[in-house]
Amino acid sequence: MILAFDTSCDDTSVACFVDSNNYSNIVSSQNEIHKKYGGIMPEMAARKHIENISYLTKEALDKIGVGLSDVDIVATTVGPGLLPSLLVGVSFAKGLAYANRKKILPINHIEGHLFAPFFDKKLTFPFMALIVSGGHTHLFLVKGIGRYELVGKTLDDAVGEAFDKVARILDIGYPGGPVIDKLSKTGNPNRFNIPMGLDKKKTLDFSFSGTKTFVKNLVNKHPNLSKTDIYDIAASFQKSSIDILWKKSLKACEEYNVDVLAVSGGVSANSYLRESFLNKSIKSGIKLLLPSKEMTTDNALMIAFVAHLKEEFATFDYNAVEANPRLKFY
Repeated sequence: MILAFDTSCDDTSVACFVDSNNYSNIVSSQNEIHKKYGGIMPEMAARKHIENISYLTKEALDKIGVGLSDVDIVATTVGPGLLPSLLVGVSFAKGLAYANRKKILPINHIEGHLFAPFFDKKLTFPFMALIVSGGHTHLFLVKGIGRYELVGKTLDDAVGEAFDKVARILDIGYPGGPVIDKLSKTGNPNRFNIPMGLDKKKTLDFSFSGTKTFVKNLVNKHPNLSKTDIYDIAASFQKSSIDILWKKSLKACEEYNVDVLAVSGGVSANSYLRESFLNKSIKSGIKLLLPSKEMTTDNALMIAFVAHLKEEFATFDYNAVEANPRLKFY
C-alpha cells in the first residue's frame, strides 16, 4: 500500500495505490483561483495546498477503505516545481511518515509523467517518451528505470506555456490548453499558415517562441477579429504546435531505432494531439501509449505508480527527503 502526494504546482493531489485495479486518486484543482491572474500565484497556491492536503488524504484513504495503519510507504513529489508548493507536500508527507513510522520515498515529478502511460500496461524497454506540459517539452530515450537520456527539449517556451500565452493574446481565457482545444473544434486549422518552430533543422529540440510571436503579430495586424477569426487562429496554432511534436517524436524514434512512443503531461489530454498521434502512429508503425485522461495532468497516482516501481529505495531517513524546485533525473 502506497500513499502518495503531489503538490508540485497548483493542484493538490493525494493517491492510494495497491495495484492498477485497486487505487484512489484525488485531485483538487486551483484553476478558478488563478484564472483572474492569467497564471499561477505561487504563494497563493501553497496556502491552498495547506488547506486541502489533510482532508484530501482522508478522502483518498476512505475511498478504498483503508487507514494509515495499512500504508507501507509514503511517497511524495520532491521536485521539480514551485518551491512554496513543494514544501507543503514534502513537509506533510515527512510528518505523516515520521509520526506513523512509515518508510518514505522521494519521487521526481517528471518521472511520474514518464511512466504514467504504463499504469495499466506492461512495462517494456526501451521506449521514447515525450513529456508535454505547461513547464516541459522533453524527449527522453528510456532504457530502464533510472536510465534516461535527454534527446530533445524546448529552447524557450514549453508547449503548454505557449498555449497559455496564445490564449492570453486571443483573450479567450485561462488555462489556455483546454480553451484552445475546445474552440479549435469549430475552427479551420488550415486557414492560417502558422510556422512550426525549428521545423527544417536536424535538431530534436523544440521552439515555440516564434509560433507564439507569429500569432501575436497576426492579432496586432487585425485588431477587430471576429469569433470565426479567433477560432481559426486557435485551430491553426494548435495544429502547428501539435504537428511539430509528432514530427520530432517520429524523428527521435527513427534515429534511436525505437518503435514505442509514450506521450504524457497535461498537453497529452489535448483531443487533436490524441487523435492525430494515434492516426500517424498507425501509419508509421509506431506503438503509441497515452495515459488515461485522469493521469495527464498533475496527479499523485502517477507518483504512487513510480514509487511502486522503485519501492526498494524507500527509507526511514526522513532528513534525506527535501524539496528541490530544480530537481533533475537525467
